Amino acid sequence: MENQAVQEFHVTYFDADCGRARSEVFDTLEEAERFAGRHCHGEDSWAVVDPVTVEHVQIAA
Repeated sequence: MENQAVQEFHVTYFDADCGRARSEVFDTLEEAERFAGRHCHGEDSWAVVDPVTVEHVQIAA
């Protein structure tokens, strides 16, 4: 059994369609920034990209 730290990127953004803050998870910073950029188009729009280190545990079968 081996634990391995992996970095993923969480994007929290304001969804104007439903009036709520939402979040998505991406494997690369580039994907996260591209997604965040698409949601920052109006005066009240915002998005935040947070790098998160996650420890993936692989269990022996």
